[in-house]
Amino acid sequence: MNRDDHHTARILDGTTWRELLDRLRDAGNVIEREGSPTSALDRAEGYRYLSRILRAALETFVEHADPLAPVLQRVVHETAKMGADNPSNYYMNAAISGEHDYRIWGKRGTVHYLSFGTQIGHYGKGAGMPPSGFLEGSELVVEPDGSFEIIVSTKKPEGAANWLPMKPETGTLIVRQTRLDPATETLAELHIERIGGANTPSEVTPKRIDEGLTQAGNLVAGAAMIFASWAEGFKAHVNELPQFDAALSNAFGGDPNIVYYHSYWQLEPDEALVIDAKPPPCDYWNFQLNNHWMESLDYRYYRIHVNSKTAAYRPDGSVRIVVAHEDPGVPNWIQTVGHDRGTMCFRWVRATEHPQPATRVVKLADVARLD
Repeated sequence: MNRDDHHTARILDGTTWRELLDRLRDAGNVIEREGSPTSALDRAEGYRYLSRILRAALETFVEHADPLAPVLQRVVHETAKMGADNPSNYYMNAAISGEHDYRIWGKRGTVHYLSFGTQIGHYGKGAGMPPSGFLEGSELVVEPDGSFEIIVSTKKPEGAANWLPMKPETGTLIVRQTRLDPATETLAELHIERIGGANTPSEVTPKRIDEGLTQAGNLVAGAAMIFASWAEGFKAHVNELPQFDAALSNAFGGDPNIVYYHSYWQLEPDEALVIDAKPPPCDYWNFQLNNHWMESLDYRYYRIHVNSKTAAYRPDGSVRIVVAHEDPGVPNWIQTVGHDRGTMCFRWVRATEHPQPATRVVKLADVARLD
């Protein structure tokens, strides 16, 4: 049996669909396993999380998986979250392949931070997403009218003003746009096309659907297991913010310019988590609160994050952030939105040094009197 016949057989006898359901069942087991929180809120958010990842996975691997006709889409956004997604970021992804060359073009806009990365594989294939190329917005050659063009390829083309490298195994393009103040910053206008092709999607085939549904199931189960395991590991340092392993972060799609501090938080109704830090010279920084499943809390309606632009600073240039269930009457209050536990993340971006944020748990009533 050749490979195409194999995919056809799986479609015809229902194996593809049954395996997808099995992978969804595996993902559900993560929500219910020992070590996962048992409250109704955490369980409800856990199942919603799986439904969100499934929606994103089907769009990614069934609808927009063809590297012959790449589509820039928002996989992670306000209602599809994963891996401590940054509320300040506007993420975009596209399926690409190291077997082809691509052209990205558009207008730079005024967004604070812009970066382009290529990665090997994707979550649907497992084994992480190690980087294969990176280009930062500050390195872009931009025309006076704000326009630019990037060539994405395995070999640097002669005469290209902007080049984003790939490797033969590359499978994903990720674009990060960071708005510190969405009200005043304009997102970059971006387009992508494959060079030398019609950019018309391939016809639907049993192979394409078999692989797409398989990868979608793998993403839901894989992401659920990976980030739930991370969250459980963060419980070893509850209410502290140790620096996260950079190699592990990069292997799973993290930005190489960012130093992360991932951890777990847990507070009683009358407690507050106080975080003190003095930001070093850096491009920007932020702090955010997530639920147990490493989804950012709903930043559309609640103040669950603060960054270098929105923070109130102390006279010495330091910043105090307070996580509490109720307003403590001080600046930089982060709302828990009905949660009593979850994960959290602090980021320094392109920092000259990486100071350790200091944390302490105090009584809510005492916060306003702290030095």
